[in-house]
Amino acid sequence: MLGYLNAPEATAETLREGVLYTGDIGELDEDGNLFVRDRRRALILRGGANVYPAEVERVLLEVAGVAGAAVVGVPDDRLGQRVAAAVELAPNSEVTTNALEEHCLRNLAKYKVPEFWRIEALPRNAMGKVVRPTVEGFFA
Repeated sequence: MLGYLNAPEATAETLREGVLYTGDIGELDEDGNLFVRDRRRALILRGGANVYPAEVERVLLEVAGVAGAAVVGVPDDRLGQRVAAAVELAPNSEVTTNALEEHCLRNLAKYKVPEFWRIEALPRNAMGKVVRPTVEGFFA
């Protein structure tokens, strides 16, 4: 990568001393395999514990009738952040937030379970990716 077009500050943050900093968070296993967990800027810090939005989103997408999910951190004076989820339902789905919460409680550590919920169409860009800043605004 040579840099971002007309964005010298973003280029300087991403390219430092010839090294590309992607902002990805991952881990290596004992065989040297890399597992990318999430993006650093998406990481939710809740009471000193890390919550990876992708993990919570994967659990939400297991629920029949869920078409999409976006998990974000909501500022909190005591814990730093709390977990919030916006969920897009498939047409004619009657999934409730209670059902989603129960599924999460069965499949995630309690501190990772969203405390705030929105059921609505997710904002997406031309590539079909969820626009996280807009989702964060759902909970502002």
